[in-house]
Amino acid sequence: MVVLAASIISKSGKALVSRQFVGMSRTRIESLLAAFPKLVGIGKQHTYVETENVRYVYQPIEALYLLVVTNKQSNILEDLETLRMLSKLVPEYAFSLDEEGICRASFELIFAFDEIISLGHKENVTVAQVKQYCEMESHEEKLHKLVIASKINETKDIMKRKAGEIEKNKMEKNRADKGGYMSSMGSERLESTFGDMSISSSTSGFGNDSGFGMSTNLDSFPSKSKARPASAVSAPSKGLGMKLGKTQGTNKFLESLKAEGEMIVEDVPPTLSKSKAAAPPLTDPLTLTVEEKLNVTLKREGGLSNFDVQGTLSLQILEEKDAYVQVQVESGGNPSVLFKTHPNINKELYSNESILGLKDPNRPFPSGQGDGVGLLRWRMQSTDESVVPLTINCWPSVSGSDTYVSIEYEASSMFDLQNVVVSVPLPALREAPNVTQIEGDWKYDPRNSVLEWSLVLIDDSNRSGALEFVVPAAESSAFFPISVRFTATNTFSDLKVVNILPLRGGSPTKFTQRIQLYTENYQVV
Repeated sequence: MVVLAASIISKSGKALVSRQFVGMSRTRIESLLAAFPKLVGIGKQHTYVETENVRYVYQPIEALYLLVVTNKQSNILEDLETLRMLSKLVPEYAFSLDEEGICRASFELIFAFDEIISLGHKENVTVAQVKQYCEMESHEEKLHKLVIASKINETKDIMKRKAGEIEKNKMEKNRADKGGYMSSMGSERLESTFGDMSISSSTSGFGNDSGFGMSTNLDSFPSKSKARPASAVSAPSKGLGMKLGKTQGTNKFLESLKAEGEMIVEDVPPTLSKSKAAAPPLTDPLTLTVEEKLNVTLKREGGLSNFDVQGTLSLQILEEKDAYVQVQVESGGNPSVLFKTHPNINKELYSNESILGLKDPNRPFPSGQGDGVGLLRWRMQSTDESVVPLTINCWPSVSGSDTYVSIEYEASSMFDLQNVVVSVPLPALREAPNVTQIEGDWKYDPRNSVLEWSLVLIDDSNRSGALEFVVPAAESSAFFPISVRFTATNTFSDLKVVNILPLRGGSPTKFTQRIQLYTENYQVV
């Protein structure tokens, strides 16, 4: 058996990836691939077709063909086995089985083809072996990288220690400077200002190194208890001036110095900036997140240009003791949704029982990862406009010196949409547009010249609505593209986690399930 070439082509015969295993010119292989779609009969169930010189053994993969070109003397059974092995490898390297996904993974696919076919003959390898050969993992390389990472972390620790020592020396120097400054203020001024205040060598002073402190005769401050000492004036954290306590006595002392003409700089310690709001803490041992992102492009004249849904199911585990589990799921049975499991998941178990578990049941799932580990991915593409959750129609019309714009939305009954924002670009305006009718709220962003139409919730009570506004005369293209954002708590796949199955016995593990649909790029162009 001699395999002349292994290729992936479009339905029109365009070559996306092709690997030749015998001497063959580019013109020759392109002519063979271009002739193939014309030879395939419509409605036939055969997986091969022959010409005078070659045999094509093929398999459709969505909108493409996976093709093995051989001579007519080859063994058709081995040709089919080679094709089957190639069909298993293509989804492992290409995330999406379309032209873009194949072209992005073209080099990886060619390397994988080389591991399966050598000099036109099939090698006796498995999918796992091919992936291992292509990854070319090296223990020495890993060890070297670990040593380099350890040295980098050690250097960072030394740098942090040095920086801390430098900062500490600066603070001690500032305290010493402030102590000397306060000592230079003679006791004469203090006695003339507060006759009942005496200077002693107590330990509470203006600075850690100042050598003198301040005690007050509290008859001058009737609001204070006689047994309570005055608050000490602590050294500032910066080198700009003094930091005084918040007591009444020290405030009066500061005010008296200001009255005598002294310039006092009151240093306020910097406050820690509020950190970014953290996500709510995980309470249950397991958290499963079903997430779908939606990419839609609608045409302004009507119709659907692009509809793409990509979903993931991820698992977060707090502790390793809870990681010996399997996840049982169920989906809505939408035939347009194509599911793909993680390479480490037992595909046969998932296909037969809808249970997601590792191929090796003695291994735990990874735990302690912030974003969790992905278990399942899926994708849905369609050209049917009825699956779009929200359609937008924009009708600009010019009348005299004004343009009257009417925008309508219509929402599908399949979803209740939350936090809906429709962003309409406007021509450059001197003032906000004149909104004459609206469902919900609106806001004008003059910096970007965008009108934002927002609705908190779209449900059965408001499946349709309208916005009308008036602006100075402008071309209709100035109001496009219109961008849309929203979220929903149900998904196209209708995937749900129904049970967590512990592998080591015991009661079922508690888990939290989060389901969300959100828009990534949703436009009317």
